[in-house]
Amino acid sequence: MKGDRVEIVVDAGDSTRTYEVVASRAGRRVETAVRRGVVEVSEVTRNGAVVRTARFMASRVLALVEQPVPREDVSERPLREDPNTA
Repeated sequence: MKGDRVEIVVDAGDSTRTYEVVASRAGRRVETAVRRGVVEVSEVTRNGAVVRTARFMASRVLALVEQPVPREDVSERPLREDPNTA
């Protein structure tokens, strides 16, 4: 969903660096994967085509924070009053 984002904090030797991958358009999402010592964060379209990818060595990643867009839950919506009964 547009606005999904992942923050990656990486050890850069004497300091840390923070990178961010954001779903920039409607219908896109951000996916994470850890394979063979590499952390991969990708922005993906609805069809599954990868738009862009960020790769980091897993041994250097200090934190991986996924921040999904808050989605509206139907069960938490307030009920509207029926105008015909008032």
